[in-house]
This record gives sequence, structure tokens and C-alpha cells, in this order.
Amino acid sequence: MAVETDPATTYSVENAAEASAASVGEHGATTSTGAEHGSGGLPQFQFEHWGGQIAYLLILFVALYILISKVFAPRMRRVFDERANTIEQALSSARAVQQEADTQAEAAKRALADARAAAQRTAAEASAKAAAETAAGRASLEAELAAKQAEAETRIRAARDSAMQQLSTVATDAAEAMIEKLTGAKAPRDAVAAAVKSQG
Repeated sequence: MAVETDPATTYSVENAAEASAASVGEHGATTSTGAEHGSGGLPQFQFEHWGGQIAYLLILFVALYILISKVFAPRMRRVFDERANTIEQALSSARAVQQEADTQAEAAKRALADARAAAQRTAAEASAKAAAETAAGRASLEAELAAKQAEAETRIRAARDSAMQQLSTVATDAAEAMIEKLTGAKAPRDAVAAAVKSQG
């Protein structure tokens, strides 16, 4: 039995085989080229690659410089400025609070000094008033005592005069009775009274 073959299918298979062989040949050539480069050392140390490397380095440097100068540095500067402003505001607020505290302390000192002066004046006035009242009371008491003493002396003088008068009368009566008893005659009362008064 004979097998019929399609000419188009046969051509496709042959083309596929040729493409596969060409691919294998290119892969072998690439492998051999890589082997050749590998055997020559690192590419970055070969002079023919330095131009491209320097260009890439310049491009990277410029890109990093632009990023740092346009993006990162302004942000950092803004952060530093905000921090400096915050610190300055905090210091200003602290200075204001300190100044206000000093002012209040000075006012408190003045108020305390005024209160002490007022207390001293009040104490002095109270002491002077008490001394004046004491002096007035003492003077009134002394005057009252002097009046009572004068009244007492007057009463004593009156009592003494009355007692002396009574004593003189009693002495005159006694002397008159003694004279009448001794002499048997009644002596004149005026003479006896004068004699008693002269005797003291």
C-alpha cells in the first residue's frame, strides 16, 4: 500500500528543520561569543566600555542632583525652617510667660510692701489711740481720785474741827468743873475756854 505525501506539508517540515538548525547555530555562536567575552575579563574594566559607563554615571549624577536639589533639599529645608520657627515661637512664648511672671512677682512684692506699710500704720495708729485713751482715762481717774481725796480731806478736816470743837467743849467743861470743885466757886466760862484754847 502506497502512502501519499503532501508537497506543502513536506516543505513546511523542511523549513521548520532548517529554522531549528539556524536557531541552534545562532545560539552556539552567542554562546561562543559570550565565552570569548568572558575569557577577556570584566567589561567595566575594558576601555571600550568606559564611555558608556561615564555617560550613565553623568546621567545618574544629574538625575540625583536634580532630585536632591528640587525635591529632597526643599523638603528638608522646609522641615528645618518649621522646626526653627516652632522653637523660636516656643522661646518667645517662654520669654513672654517669664516676663509676665516677673511682672506679677514684682506687683506681688509691691502689694506685700504696701500691706506691710499699711499694717504698720494701722498698728501705730492703734497704739497711739490706745495710749491717748489710756492717758485720758488715767487723767480722768487721777482727777476723780484728786476730787475724792480733796472731798475726803475736807470731810476729815471738818471731822477734825468738829472733834477739836467737841474736845475743847469737853475740856472747858472739865476745867470748869475742876475749878468749881477745887475752889467751890463757879469760874467764868469764857475765861476757862480761853485758858483751854491757849493751852492748845
